[in-house]
Amino acid sequence: MNVGTAHSEQNPTHSYFNSKGMWLTYLLIVALLHFLVMSVPFFTVAVAWTLTNLFHNVGMFYTLHVTKGTPWETADQGKARLLTQWEQIDYGEQFTATKKFLTLVPIVLFFLASFYTKYDKIHFLINLTSLGFVLVPKLPFFHGVRLFNINKY
Repeated sequence: MNVGTAHSEQNPTHSYFNSKGMWLTYLLIVALLHFLVMSVPFFTVAVAWTLTNLFHNVGMFYTLHVTKGTPWETADQGKARLLTQWEQIDYGEQFTATKKFLTLVPIVLFFLASFYTKYDKIHFLINLTSLGFVLVPKLPFFHGVRLFNINKY
């Protein structure tokens, strides 16, 4: 137990996505990102949706699959220092509501981006590649796996 902290968990990474209002906040941030991209005058709707999808997926890939350890506390860096944020959510349990939600959001963004780009081949390939980079590491058999020893330490 950590004295002087607002939560009673040793590692808050396990449950911060389960916090009250976190899913709504996440969706509002994605919507705000899209409105910011749409506000650029010379971007077409297709480019705006592709950039929204791309920015979201790059940000979530870095946040969930590259960042390791506990970013808010240093007290639990022993076990957690070798695990990515995705591997720590819900204590590593697979197919929880939070992990399903975080898997579904990029898929929905991909479908929206594909629809609003009218299934243009270039945009479709960019969005599909981006979706692949963010979905493949979420698969259960990649738990703890480091391809080509990237992000091993």
